[in-house]
Amino acid sequence: MTEAILLVGGKGTRLRPLTVHTPKPMVPAAGVPFLTHQLARARAAGVEHIVLATSYLAEVFEPYFGDGSALGLHLEYVTEEEPLGTGGAIRNVASRLRSGPDEPVLIFNGDILTGLDIRALVDTHETSGADVSLHLTRVDDPRAFGLVPTDATGRVQAFLEKPQTPEEIVTDQINAGAYVFRRSVIDTIPEGRPVSVERETFPQLLAAGAHLQGMVDSTYWLDLGTPQAFVRGSADLVLGRAPSPAVPGRRGDRLVLPTAEVAPDAKLTGGTVVGAGAVIGAGARVTGSAVLDGAVVEPGAVVTDSLIGAGARIGARTVLAGAVVGDGARVGADNELRDGVRVWCGAQLPDGSVRFSSDQ
Repeated sequence: MTEAILLVGGKGTRLRPLTVHTPKPMVPAAGVPFLTHQLARARAAGVEHIVLATSYLAEVFEPYFGDGSALGLHLEYVTEEEPLGTGGAIRNVASRLRSGPDEPVLIFNGDILTGLDIRALVDTHETSGADVSLHLTRVDDPRAFGLVPTDATGRVQAFLEKPQTPEEIVTDQINAGAYVFRRSVIDTIPEGRPVSVERETFPQLLAAGAHLQGMVDSTYWLDLGTPQAFVRGSADLVLGRAPSPAVPGRRGDRLVLPTAEVAPDAKLTGGTVVGAGAVIGAGARVTGSAVLDGAVVEPGAVVTDSLIGAGARIGARTVLAGAVVGDGARVGADNELRDGVRVWCGAQLPDGSVRFSSDQ
């Protein structure tokens, strides 16, 4: 297997309010745009040619990644004029693929951070003789997901909608968003209209007697569709919980990029990332957070599990917990923002204007 399709941009609106200057697919995760981690992992698994199927914010990818040579890849870009869904996006780029009819094509989702053993998935596909192979992962509570039961050999038996009752939870296995398709199967997907692989392509293939193989790999897996998950994923990359050859530095409690300034008595833990040109003031404590390029955290501020956008400023002694602060926003001193609050780009909060805890 030497080529792949990367599906990017379809869910971007979930993070659109996050920043103005840095569109969501390019927000740094552990110091580099998130897609860099996915592309680097695919290259490490032997992929050489990747077609990026883009829709939302498609114009940001090619200027940054170019032809992919810096990553040892050959990249091509195909942009949807109208949203086509997962299956439609795959079919839309089929003409750019070079594989023969029986050769495998890796397909993976741009919103998923995973430790999947890509080579193992390809090997499973080739040894089983499957038409399509799926990466499956196990979750503690499958009620929010579609279920994918398999038999003792790993062959997929059904695709079940989100279970509504305990009796409907027949497995804890869910679709984890990475597949290997036999090249010829891609050409059977209807062209020019929205198609969902989860709700249309896979069930129809199964009904037609096609061989769909599941490989359960319960290593690291995280859907990055929310700001909170994105912050967690960035921290996990720095901590080494999520594997990537693209992390620009040693893994550990913190990743401080060149030109950032961190006061000697500031404390950075939990996989915190401090971007280029950012400043962390004296006595500040930053845990499990991402401080993007040029942001400032003033002395005594306490930041936990939060994302601070490029050029934003957090005032002295302010407390952030599970917060998202957009690019260029200003949060004054002695504020307290918690529990998923979002501060829009360029917004300004005066000193002492927001508090969550008791005055006692």
